[in-house]
Amino acid sequence: MDPMTCHQLAYRIQQLQPDAGARDVARLCLLLTNLSDDVSKLEDDGLLTSTWREASLRLQAATDQHAAMTEELESLARSDPQEFTPDQIWVLIRAIKVQGQILQLYLGEPVLDA
Repeated sequence: MDPMTCHQLAYRIQQLQPDAGARDVARLCLLLTNLSDDVSKLEDDGLLTSTWREASLRLQAATDQHAAMTEELESLARSDPQEFTPDQIWVLIRAIKVQGQILQLYLGEPVLDA
């Protein structure tokens, strides 16, 4: 059996989510291949659907965390760095961790832990 190509996976994603734009389909292709140990298993409709749902949940969680962290960072950017409190330093550390989680989703491999 030949391995599934990106084009075939994109077609299957478009069948699941017909209103998805090209960027969303490409993003889902990347996320799905990173979550699957064997892309050819995604030919099974049930496994594709469950992996797609898992990818969507992970992406939504990371997006929500990123949005919340962006608000905190914008507030932090308005303050004087020379007067940062320990809580503000923790905001920066959490921001680094959130960015790492997003990178891990897209790279499909662990990133350095902060």
